[in-house]
Amino acid sequence: MASFLSKERITASPNFNRWLIPPAALALHLCIGMAYGFSVFWKPLGNVLLGADGKALATCAAGASTFGDKLAGTLRALTATDCNWTQFDLGWMYTLFFVVLGCSAALWGGWLERAGPRKAGLVSTLCWCGGLLISAYGIYVHQLWMMWLGSGVIGGIGLGLGYISPVSTLIKWFPDKRGMATGMAIMGFGGGAMIGSPLATKLMAHFAAPGSAGIWQTFVSLAVIYTVFMLLGSLSYRVPPSGWKPANWTPPATSSNSMIAQNHVHLKNAHRTPQFWLLWLVLCMNVSASIGIIGAAAPMLQETFGGALINQPDVGFADIKKDEGMTAAAAAVGAGFVGLISLFNIFGRIAWASSSDKLGRKQTYFIFFVLGAVLYTALAFAAGAKSLALFGACICIIASMYGGGFATIPAYLADLFGTQFVGAIHGRLLTAWSTAGVLGPVVVNYMHDVRLEKGVPFDQVYSSVFYVLAGMLVVGFIANLLVKPVAAKYFMSAQELAEEKKIAHEKVVVAGEAGASTGGGKSVAVIMWLLVLIPISFGIWSTLQKAWILFH
Repeated sequence: MASFLSKERITASPNFNRWLIPPAALALHLCIGMAYGFSVFWKPLGNVLLGADGKALATCAAGASTFGDKLAGTLRALTATDCNWTQFDLGWMYTLFFVVLGCSAALWGGWLERAGPRKAGLVSTLCWCGGLLISAYGIYVHQLWMMWLGSGVIGGIGLGLGYISPVSTLIKWFPDKRGMATGMAIMGFGGGAMIGSPLATKLMAHFAAPGSAGIWQTFVSLAVIYTVFMLLGSLSYRVPPSGWKPANWTPPATSSNSMIAQNHVHLKNAHRTPQFWLLWLVLCMNVSASIGIIGAAAPMLQETFGGALINQPDVGFADIKKDEGMTAAAAAVGAGFVGLISLFNIFGRIAWASSSDKLGRKQTYFIFFVLGAVLYTALAFAAGAKSLALFGACICIIASMYGGGFATIPAYLADLFGTQFVGAIHGRLLTAWSTAGVLGPVVVNYMHDVRLEKGVPFDQVYSSVFYVLAGMLVVGFIANLLVKPVAAKYFMSAQELAEEKKIAHEKVVVAGEAGASTGGGKSVAVIMWLLVLIPISFGIWSTLQKAWILFH
């Protein structure tokens, strides 16, 4: 088994088809990306326990009016079996996903570079799918702490390792298309919920029975399905021999002030450079400014436009809340809007990352920050003018840049720090995502609640929020502006690099094979791509059906 998982075993032969690696990475990312879609379980999980009359029991935080009361209710909910969970209780699992993701990627990124993507992918499979099984049992016995531990903590470790496992490998296989390669894989993480959410809904409907919503059975089914796909992806990983390059490709000529490094920075020195912390701030601000808005997209649309969403422009959101029929109709439009945003988020990852190969990473982020700040200002105008078309267009473009920021950052790191430790450096940088996952939603939700308490009308609540988020992008713009090539003192010497390659069990390319062809295995590549494109097509179709209501 040790030999089977070793890095030497997965070093590819010269005629290996590099186009087999992106679908392998997609197979993992499409599974762990379901973390984005866990909100589909919140409502069913909040009504699991029924009373003798067949109605849902009160929540563990019944009567809570302050944050402290809600927190006390959550602490009770961790082990209680006589009351239902609230969305506040369950939402902590969503927070754990991305906090643990960043921490685990930072902690074990260096191990991943030495052990190779196959071993890391298998550990990710064990953690993510095993976490789902622990959560399934937690649902069965109604123990919230088991869900937090299973999916939130153990699953979060699987998220971190699975997320960064293909990054270094893809960049080394595609030195000529770094942005496109990482964009293809990270697109899968954004698309995981697009596939997993409708699949989970169908599974819950299938397993539903009197007195049971079929949730724990759905978790078990997802664990089995994801195990198959993640094993297939993990076992398909291959790494190129050191010094390999695509046939007929010559690295571009560089100058002393080039943003693309020809040498490599050691993991232990990366965080000592100003470039690391500038990129940390770049990613944090880009994500913080977007994630809070994207997470609140459905209620934001309903509160801002009210009855205009259901062809009753004179009806405000306060009145809609009093009518179940109008509430359901507005919620359906909100769900369609979320579906549309998810499509832009997903395809923005491949589109922006691919374009960065031509534009350059720094210029691409300049576009994100300048255009983003303009769009947030336009959102405030669109909300005041009640222009639904302008509002929706701005949010969709912002969502594309949110995804594009994730997909472009690994290539940005490879340009500045070299490729030897890029996966591990990327893992450490993902702590910016963990920070943003808390900062963005807290800012948006806090300002929203405070303004409502002050009596601000629903349709004006978000106006000042947009300006604050635009300010975050200005901070990111300044950080990106300050990024310069890494100083020569941080790069490893040829001797140090050779020693690191030896520690990482890297095979050196044989003379004459540096320009080896990668055209073999075309039929296998077609099968692999079909295996991931079929579920992606299912997800796109399901999402378009939801989004169609916006245009109907």
